[in-house]
Amino acid sequence: MKKKSNLVYGLLILTFLLSGISYAQEDPKPVFITVTTLHRNLDSDGKDWKKTEQEYFDKVTSKNDLIIGSEILNHYYTENSSEILHVSAYKTWEDIEKSNDVTSELIKKGWPDEKARNAFFEKYNSYYSPMHSDEIYTSVLSTKEFKPDSKEPMIVYVRKSQMSLNGKGKGMKEFIEKITMNNPYIKGYYPHRHAWGADSRDFLEAYYFNSLSDLEKSQDKDDELIKVAWPKEEDRKAFFDGLNNAFTGIHGDFIYHNVPSLSK
Repeated sequence: MKKKSNLVYGLLILTFLLSGISYAQEDPKPVFITVTTLHRNLDSDGKDWKKTEQEYFDKVTSKNDLIIGSEILNHYYTENSSEILHVSAYKTWEDIEKSNDVTSELIKKGWPDEKARNAFFEKYNSYYSPMHSDEIYTSVLSTKEFKPDSKEPMIVYVRKSQMSLNGKGKGMKEFIEKITMNNPYIKGYYPHRHAWGADSRDFLEAYYFNSLSDLEKSQDKDDELIKVAWPKEEDRKAFFDGLNNAFTGIHGDFIYHNVPSLSK
């Protein structure tokens, strides 16, 4: 028995290659990120939910070598308090599909008794509503990798922007290198483009912070770094005019917190 329904895979069209964001060939090879948005059954017990997710993580996710990264993100400041995101990263598109077979085998090993296995997943599924959605993204540009050293949940701020897809935008890589990478409050940064899902314009940026106050402080630090990088006002304006051409100007803001013991 599988934890989640398989994605219906179509042809992968890497639209980010045609987008207005440019990046150098020496950047890291893109990885693929699946995001399954689930909705918690609000009548269920939160402690039992975490215990059950931990058992699944220990027996399956942590042992599936095709999953190179994994997070469970809980609602903090989003439009839906039942929202829980299951995020997994893979080296290749093919590994997404192969991973399902590995997961099936690990499930059988983790719960060799069929009755016990069925009972576990009946309990597991009871924590969620039947509704879910799936998206697949691909990493782009430079990431700010980090390994959390705290057992406390981190703040994960996700900004979802709309790409203009006009081919005119430029400067995103330069901004990341000069600003994001040098902002000490930003512990981790992961930019992603749409690969499969509802909206080909999606451009997501996930930022990791130690606290909400650090998220706020990072905005002031960005302003400071921007003035250092482009001290002349006319140069700043020219740069951001070019950068803003990559986007429609519409974006959404979402704040989650992770579960350290469920991170890979």
